[in-house]
Amino acid sequence: MSADDSVQDSNSANSQAEEKVDWRKRKAELKENRKQWKKAKLIKKLEKQKQKEAAESTKPEESQTERGRAYTVSVALPGSVLDNAQSPELRTYLAGQIARACVVFSIDEIVVFDEQGEDVKSVEGVFTGVGKKGQACIQLARILQYMECPQYLRKWFFPMHKDLQYAGLLNPLDSPHHMRIDEESDYREGIVLNKPPKQGKGSLVNCGMRKEVRIDKQLQSGLRVTVQLSKTQNQESKLYKGVVVAPHVPRTRDGLYWGYTVRLASCLSSVFTESPYKEGYDLTIGTSERGSNVDQATLSPFKHLLVVFGGLQGLEASVDSDQNLDVTDPGVLFDLYLNTCPSQGSRTIRTEEAILISMAGLRQKIAAAFPGVSSNS
Repeated sequence: MSADDSVQDSNSANSQAEEKVDWRKRKAELKENRKQWKKAKLIKKLEKQKQKEAAESTKPEESQTERGRAYTVSVALPGSVLDNAQSPELRTYLAGQIARACVVFSIDEIVVFDEQGEDVKSVEGVFTGVGKKGQACIQLARILQYMECPQYLRKWFFPMHKDLQYAGLLNPLDSPHHMRIDEESDYREGIVLNKPPKQGKGSLVNCGMRKEVRIDKQLQSGLRVTVQLSKTQNQESKLYKGVVVAPHVPRTRDGLYWGYTVRLASCLSSVFTESPYKEGYDLTIGTSERGSNVDQATLSPFKHLLVVFGGLQGLEASVDSDQNLDVTDPGVLFDLYLNTCPSQGSRTIRTEEAILISMAGLRQKIAAAFPGVSSNS
């Protein structure tokens, strides 16, 4: 073996050793780089999660208002529509048809007014007495209230009464707040029970469930309340937990239709002047065959809409008998005076039919005025 060969062998050995060292070094560098990359990725993920949580915490109210419905729709009609029914059974069924029509179109308030000029003494909801043809306003209001009340609460709020003797024949409203015993919901209607609460604890409420609900306040027994149930419940506890909320919260926060209220008005003008809303109704619609075609009408955004229906002789009779009104044309009382069933084939359209026809015609126009509102009802 020559000297040159030995030099070449040693050089190749050294180069192999250098390559071996470089490979180890490169492997270590790659490992470190991968570690740094994972660390940076984790930091980025945590920052993104923090930004998302911050965005959700700063916009809870906006998301709630998007889901909810801020506006209300009210319907007014004369109680004398019941006088057109020939028997107590038919009078009751007619009231049930009106209740069904209003619930189908998510009406928030029903106003029953007296078009005969006979002043209805009670506008507070305490109704007394009924005759075969007399006090139709009171009978209609009582049946409407009975229908709206959840079935499990009726025995407390509606004792035996002649007005309600045929109410068992009526088709149920089946609205969202009429819950079954095991049905799950964020909200429920209930009655405050006459059970003394423990020191520092809220009252007990019957919400139609297998357990009673402990609310966050001490309230007078016998009150009807809207309860928002806690998201997490201890199934082993003897009671559920919840908080009392305003009756409008299911509608304004979650877009749920939560039934209607009933109001008595002594005359047509009282429908407007005794509005439960602070600023009154900002959009009013009268219905008549003498009005303009509903197909050409457009609705501007509103807070509280009122749609008024006439009786057997139309709104003209209601205007004539109202001593507070100094007008002869009912059209001047309303922002819009509409014929909701143009080219009608019958000489007369009954009030229960007019509600269905009119609200069906106005439904898309209301939706167009509030394009961002979706109802969960």
